[in-house]
Amino acid sequence: MDIKQTQAFSAINKATEKAQQLGVNANITILDTSGHLKAFLRMDDAFLGSIDIAMGKAKTSMLFRMNSEAVGEFLNPENGTYGMTNTSGGLVGFKGGMAVKAAGEIVAYIGVSGGSPDQDFVIATAGSEL
Repeated sequence: MDIKQTQAFSAINKATEKAQQLGVNANITILDTSGHLKAFLRMDDAFLGSIDIAMGKAKTSMLFRMNSEAVGEFLNPENGTYGMTNTSGGLVGFKGGMAVKAAGEIVAYIGVSGGSPDQDFVIATAGSEL
């Protein structure tokens, strides 16, 4: 089941509300389960450089069906996975990318960038449950 337009906007709205509560101007990406862009919002004054990071977090989460920071554990140099960050068009292995679920089923992936990794995680979590 893929995310519907109304669900994508709901996820963006929930994430935006949380970002506003935290005082973070974030970029918020919603990818469908195939990794195609469904919705995107760059909040006012959000960093332009964070657009690609938000997209990368969502894509990383989608490719490995786990949170982006969990993928990041595999990217540590001591794991001997040299160059893995350069695969699939680039992986982003820190907090802010995760699955979006509706009725317990994964329907999309969200990526958030604009604050600290912990803030991005909280914002993404707000948009991850429909």
